[in-house]
Amino acid sequence: MNVNASDAANVMRKRSKQMKITLKDGSVKEYAQAMSVYDIALDISEGLARAACAGEVNGEVVDLRTVVDADCELSILTGNDEQGLRTMRHTCSHVLAEAVKRLFPEAKLAIGPSIDEGYYYDFEHAPFSREDLDNLEKEMKKIIKEGNKLEKFTLPREEAIKYMEEKGEPYKVELIQDLPEDSIISFYSQGDFVDLCAGPHLMRTKGIKAFKLISSSMAYWRGDSNKAQLQRIYGTAFNNKEDLAAYLEHLEDIKKRDHNKLGREMELFATVDVIGQGLPLILPKGVKMIMKMQRWIEDLEDKEWGYVRTKTPLMAKSDLYKISGHWDHYKDGMFVLGDEEVDKEVFALRPMTCPFQYYVYKNSQKSYRDLPYRMGETSTLFRNEESGEMHGLTRVRQFTISEGHNVIRPDQAEEELANCLHLANYILNTLGLQNDVTYRLSKWDPENKEKYLGDENYWESTQGALRKILQEENLPFTEADGEAAFYGPKIDIQAKNVYGKEDTMITIQLDCAIAEKFDMYYIDQNGEKQRPYIIHRTSLGCYERTLAWLIEKYAGKFPTWLCPEQVRVLPISEKYADYAEKVRKELAKNNVDVTVDNRSEKIGYKIRDARLSKVPYMLVVGQQEEEQGLVSVRSRFEGNEGQKSIEEFTDAICKEIRTKEIRVELPEDEKKK
Repeated sequence: MNVNASDAANVMRKRSKQMKITLKDGSVKEYAQAMSVYDIALDISEGLARAACAGEVNGEVVDLRTVVDADCELSILTGNDEQGLRTMRHTCSHVLAEAVKRLFPEAKLAIGPSIDEGYYYDFEHAPFSREDLDNLEKEMKKIIKEGNKLEKFTLPREEAIKYMEEKGEPYKVELIQDLPEDSIISFYSQGDFVDLCAGPHLMRTKGIKAFKLISSSMAYWRGDSNKAQLQRIYGTAFNNKEDLAAYLEHLEDIKKRDHNKLGREMELFATVDVIGQGLPLILPKGVKMIMKMQRWIEDLEDKEWGYVRTKTPLMAKSDLYKISGHWDHYKDGMFVLGDEEVDKEVFALRPMTCPFQYYVYKNSQKSYRDLPYRMGETSTLFRNEESGEMHGLTRVRQFTISEGHNVIRPDQAEEELANCLHLANYILNTLGLQNDVTYRLSKWDPENKEKYLGDENYWESTQGALRKILQEENLPFTEADGEAAFYGPKIDIQAKNVYGKEDTMITIQLDCAIAEKFDMYYIDQNGEKQRPYIIHRTSLGCYERTLAWLIEKYAGKFPTWLCPEQVRVLPISEKYADYAEKVRKELAKNNVDVTVDNRSEKIGYKIRDARLSKVPYMLVVGQQEEEQGLVSVRSRFEGNEGQKSIEEFTDAICKEIRTKEIRVELPEDEKKK
C-alpha cells in the first residue's frame, strides 16, 4: 500500500496523541487507547488490581469495568476507602441474595443496597431465624470461595421486564416499570445468579474479605406501610477480619447501651400492649429523672432567661387549628376527636403549643417596651405517628417538651435567635452532650411551594437570618431542603442514637408570618400597631427523647445529679440498721436521693448489687463508722474512697449535685480496691 505524506502525518499525529490519566498521588500515566479502570489498576500493579473495588473518575465513583477514553483524574478505590468498602458491601448483598435463592428458592427478591455500616437485602419470605442466618452465612462462604466473576450486561426496558417476569421476580419488574420507556436496564450476573443492579461491583465474589449477617426484621416494600411486608436481612463486610471483629465488639456495646433494652432493665419505662404503641409508661425512677430535668429547665428559663410560665389546654376546637394552618397542613398527624360532617364541634389533641400561647400574648395589649415577651411551657403534646416509626422513647405518640414562644420586634430577631441558641448549647454542655450533636438549617422545598406560608422572598430572608446566626456562632452546619415547618425555617440540633438513626433534639424556628393570622400586634414608639415576629423554640426538647439519649450516652451511668438513686447506704448487718437510717435522714434532709439496703445479705453481695444498679455512691456502715460518726465511701468513679464524716460526704455530694458536675469514671484496673 502506498501512503502519501499527508496520510502518514495523520497516522503519526494519532499515534502521538496519548490519553493522560492523573492518579491520586499526582503522577500521570499515558495510554494510546481506551482502557478499563481495572486494566489501568493492573498496569499500575497486580497487587492494586487484586485489592481494587471501584474507581473514581473525575470525582465520580464508577465500576471497575468502566472504560476510560479521555484525559481524567483517576483514583483506584480499595476496601480501605469508604466508597471502595461500600462497593464490597454491595457485592456482599448480592452474594446474600444468591444464598437465599439457593436455600429458599421460593423467596422473592426486592432491593439490596449498601448502607453506612454494611448492607441489607429485602425478601418476600417468612421471617428468618438466627439459625437461618447462620446457614445463609455458610452458603455465602461457599459462593465467595467459588469466586465467580460478576459480569455486567444491559437490556432494553421491555426485554428487561420480560426477563424478570420469566424469573418470577415481581418486585424487580415493578422497579423496571417505574423507569422511562427508553431506559437501558443493567444487570449483574455471578455464575447462574442474576440481579437487577446499576453497580458498581467487585470483579469477583472472592474480593469479599470478611462479612457477617447481623439480624433480620420486617420492612415494608418501598417504606410504605400500605404495601407488602418483607423480611430484611442486615449484614456487614470489612476489608479484613480485624476490622470486622472490632465492629462486632462495637455492636455488643450498642446492645448494652440501647435505651429500649437498658431503660426497661433499669425500670425507667415500660410499654403495655393494651395501653397502646407509642404510649410508654414512665416508671418511678424515670419520672424522677424527668422531674429533675424539668425543674432545672423551668428555673433556668424563668429565673435566668426571662421567661413567663404558661399552662394551656391539651386540646382545642378545630377552629383554632384552622386559624394557625395546622388543620390544612398537619391534620393527618393529629388525633381528631369527632367528625366534622356529624358533630357541631370537633376537637383535636394538640400537636404543639404555639396557637395556645398566642392567646396568652393577646390577653393584654403589649407595647414595644414589653418585647421580647418570652413564654415557656412544659407541654404535653400528641402526634399520630406511623406505627412503623415507633421506637422506645425516641418516637412516641404522647410526649412532654420544653416548649416556648418568644414574641419579638423585627429589630430584636438576631439577638433573640442567638440567645435561644446560647441557651440550648448551655443545656447541652451541662448534660455532657455538646460533642454529640450536629446543626442543620432546615429550609423549605421550593419545588412544593403550596405546602408553605409566604412567598419566595419571605423564605429567602428568614433562611438567611438563621444562616447568619449559625455562621456568626462559628457552628458547622448542613442545609436541608424540605425540612422546614410550614410557617418558617429552623435551626435543628440533631443527634444519632446508638444505631446511627438521626433525630431532632432541639429546634429554633423563625416565624414572620403567623402573627397576622392571629391578629397579634404591639404598639410602637409612634402609637401605631405593628406585627411582631415569633421564635418557636425548645431549650431541652422532648424529655422522653432526651432520657433515651442520656441512657445511651452514659450506658445508664448517669451524672450524679440526674440519678434517681444517688446514694445507697449498706449496713454490714442488722445491728447497724438504725445508724444506716440516721445517715439516710441526714442526706435526705439535704435533698439527696438515698436508700438503705436492709436485706439480710452479705456486704459483698450488697456492693455488687449496687454496682449493677449503677448507683454513684455506696456508703458502708458498721461498728467503727457508727462509733466515730463516719461512712466508708465506695463510688462508681474511683472505687474505695475511704472513710469520711457524714458532714464531709454530705457537703461533697451536695456540691456535685448543685454544680451538676460530670465525674469521670476511672478504668476498673485503676480504681481503689
